[in-house]
Amino acid sequence: MEIDFSKAGGLVPAIIQDADTRQVLMLGYMNQEAYDKTVSTGLVTFYSRTRQCLWTKGETSGNLLHVVSIKLDCDQDTLLIRVHPDGPVCHTGTDTCWAEENTRNPLLFLSELQDFIEQRHREMPEGSYTTSLFKDGLNRMAQKVGEEALELVIEATNGTNERLIYEGSDMLYHLLVLLTSKGLRIEQMAAELIQRHDPNWHKH
Repeated sequence: MEIDFSKAGGLVPAIIQDADTRQVLMLGYMNQEAYDKTVSTGLVTFYSRTRQCLWTKGETSGNLLHVVSIKLDCDQDTLLIRVHPDGPVCHTGTDTCWAEENTRNPLLFLSELQDFIEQRHREMPEGSYTTSLFKDGLNRMAQKVGEEALELVIEATNGTNERLIYEGSDMLYHLLVLLTSKGLRIEQMAAELIQRHDPNWHKH
């Protein structure tokens, strides 16, 4: 990674983002030494422009930032660092330096769950229910989606909201398995819905 530290007197901005929630947590600055330490330790280390020294975020509070990935922008002078934070990031005690809550959008988990299902599909570990579905074949997977959809309808018409959510979750899971077996992604369905939301969309 060829980072251009020359444009801002030896420093580059580092945008810190939660790897799971995608929430932007803070902005700091790194010089070459801070970047190298971040890479070697796996903990985000900045260069303090006020104290003119390195500081590892959380070294005093315990709220460390564990590096998941580092990306360099197109101009090679700004870093995007995705992390797993140990706690609140701001020195004021808030989750972010903009006093925003760092909460996970549950919808993002659907992509993560399909990633996990795809891993199961590749590795096919013994004793896994997901593995057994793939081994049973396409017809059985499609049948399971239909069975869970029927149970969803029953709960919607004669059951409780709690059971409706439970059965709906079962249906979504089996749909993800079916999509994976066909080499498709849940994001493709979301993209289809986005198209349908366009006022100019017409049914195929």
